[in-house]
Amino acid sequence: MITAAAPSVLATLQDYYAKHAVLPSYARIGELAGIRAKSWVHKLVMELREEGFLDFTPDKRLKPGPRFFERALAERVRAGGPERAPDEVIEVITIDRYLIDHPSRTSLVRVKGDSMVGAGILDGDLAVVEWGSNAKIGDIVVAIIDDELTLKYLDRDKRGYFLRAANPAYAPIRPRGKLEVSGLMIGLVRRF
Repeated sequence: MITAAAPSVLATLQDYYAKHAVLPSYARIGELAGIRAKSWVHKLVMELREEGFLDFTPDKRLKPGPRFFERALAERVRAGGPERAPDEVIEVITIDRYLIDHPSRTSLVRVKGDSMVGAGILDGDLAVVEWGSNAKIGDIVVAIIDDELTLKYLDRDKRGYFLRAANPAYAPIRPRGKLEVSGLMIGLVRRF
């Protein structure tokens, strides 16, 4: 059971980690939380560790635990008319666990251009791509076609496989030589 101070300390640690990419020392945690007693800082750290928010490296330094990056997931928000806000958080998720099944084969690719706007993929978005996955017709793939890399729908007709944009301003791309599907788009990240 986490004490009342722990959630605000966790939020402070999450912000600190986002800014500095490391967790602060115990002394700095005390400063950030307004706690002078080292024993209280230690107690808070141990509570956060028990709950899975913090952990230790082999050399006993603090590191994020498996729950450190969890984010609250509200039930839903209507895109139509407004409705009453949910009273409580339904569940929590981590973005990696939600989007990525195979971390060793997954990376982010920055999208350039407007050929996939009809699929809701905009210039500057980050496509979450699982490399080496099997693709089927209709999947959005990262492919090498005639030695050039692109993000398009995989399609097929009587003439064979080709790549199709999600923007009518772009013609289908048919390989003059080789078409190789390198990865499958499994998600999308956009920052507003």
